[in-house]
Amino acid sequence: MKLKQFGLAMLCLFLMASCNRSGDKKEEGVKDMLGMNTLSKSTTDSLYIKKFIAKTPAFKQHDDLIYLFYRERDYDLAWFKDTELVPQSEKLLATLNEAAKEGLDPKKYKVMNIDEMIERYKGMGRKDSARLDLQQKIDIALTGTYFNYASDFYRGRVNPGEVTQVQWGVKQNKIKLNRALQTILKERESTYPYYEFEALHKGYTDLRSALEKYRAIEEKGGWAKVKLGSKKILEKGDSAAAVLMVRKRLNPEANIDTTNAKMRVFDDKLEAQVKNFQMLHGLSEDGKVGGNTLKMMNVPIESRIQQIMMNMERWRWIPKRLVPKSLDQKYIWVNIPEYKLYVYEDPDGEPDAERAYKEVLSMNVIVGKTMHSTPIFSEKMEYVVLAPYWNLPNSIVEKEVAPAMLRNPGWLDKQDMEIVTKEKEPKPISPSSIDWSTVTEKNFPYMVRQRPGPKNSLGTMKFLFPNEHAVYLHDTPSGSLFSQTQRGFSHGCVRLEKPMELAKYVLQDMPEWNENTIRETINGGEEVWVTLPKKVQVYLVYFTSWVDQHGNVHFREDIYGHDKRLEEEFFS
Repeated sequence: MKLKQFGLAMLCLFLMASCNRSGDKKEEGVKDMLGMNTLSKSTTDSLYIKKFIAKTPAFKQHDDLIYLFYRERDYDLAWFKDTELVPQSEKLLATLNEAAKEGLDPKKYKVMNIDEMIERYKGMGRKDSARLDLQQKIDIALTGTYFNYASDFYRGRVNPGEVTQVQWGVKQNKIKLNRALQTILKERESTYPYYEFEALHKGYTDLRSALEKYRAIEEKGGWAKVKLGSKKILEKGDSAAAVLMVRKRLNPEANIDTTNAKMRVFDDKLEAQVKNFQMLHGLSEDGKVGGNTLKMMNVPIESRIQQIMMNMERWRWIPKRLVPKSLDQKYIWVNIPEYKLYVYEDPDGEPDAERAYKEVLSMNVIVGKTMHSTPIFSEKMEYVVLAPYWNLPNSIVEKEVAPAMLRNPGWLDKQDMEIVTKEKEPKPISPSSIDWSTVTEKNFPYMVRQRPGPKNSLGTMKFLFPNEHAVYLHDTPSGSLFSQTQRGFSHGCVRLEKPMELAKYVLQDMPEWNENTIRETINGGEEVWVTLPKKVQVYLVYFTSWVDQHGNVHFREDIYGHDKRLEEEFFS
């Protein structure tokens, strides 16, 4: 009935127009009013998209996403409502203009002059057939531009899965950019901040703020190199021109009165600033300027800016959800260059995109030497092993055990080690039955292991998250090493300063495993495996710059050379 009424109304309008003295003109006016003279095609097709991408190779990299995006919407245009551009188009173009704030180059994403195309479109008459063609071009150009930018912004400019020299084995961020674009266009909902074109992790946004701060310092001239002159070390009580240089270096944004003689005196306030600088750079906090402290002070601001940008890139590689929904919302975070372990948890315990993880535990750690670097990866902790055996990798058997046995046949006994078969119930093998001069990593058929006890290199416990690297967290009998600022001493595994605290934390949902029962089991001297009721997410990562909870920017040495390799890829 309604359809018939609508049809009658249309007929009446045409009859009225045709009865008018200026009938032709009025008829055209009615048609315009009804949109019948407006070319309003709002779709495209795969062939048109293919031809468009062929003429714009810069969109070829993500053509699979472009095809998927339009195919899922039956080739309806995305950035137009009727014939008008949606507001999100302006938001995208404004975001591209601000790409430098993200450590990205805006020019890379402006492969077409979309602003000029839009102005041309707006100036065309509604009857212009070329307008439809331009409408499609603008729509596909906006889509391709978004995927180019969003891929770099959310996934990273460098793909660690393809560029193996950056050595990053953390599970990749598998964000679906076609879904993210649907969220931006308000065609679906998401708990992630795609609509705001915002980053996924606070660690990233904190570094972005630091980047803005350091660039502002750079624009004002940065900082000058500190020269001590004839002195090797500056310390409290010294009076020299170099003291003024240190003061200016530590306060690059301050206006220091260089004519004031007091500014050349190394006073208590300056000593406190030096100690704070040392803390932020992982140095011994003795308050003196010289050696590594002077070296860190004289790193150019340009290098620090690049370092911040590279670590922002690493945050893009971190999964959008730090902890899977299926697990308790907690995770263990080992930052290798910082020599530190943190445990974070969400007090609400509800899986959500906007996480509010809080630090609940931290401790110093020892990581691998340069020649035995700790790998970067993520896995899930499944077991705590109390009073563990240390099963030596065959690489250590070849490089360390065999030479030691050739020098001293009693070496294994002194280390409280034994040789056993690789069976479910291992059988002992006599060391004298082995020709140690022929032992290699590949041909050694047995297992060398160190018995539980005070000499055991794993200490009293280990924490296992099965992985291809055979790396885990463990205790150590060498507790004195934790007091050193540079703690790269292991064969690749991570030694813990406070293993009992971590054990109590991961076993807290198992009341039968309190501190007393843990100690009793260790003292029993028999290896015991405890399976966690729920796996715990573990990250072994490599960040040489980050911002702490107080807003302080930290920098660390590139102990394994990963920054150098990433720099070659990121800035090339």
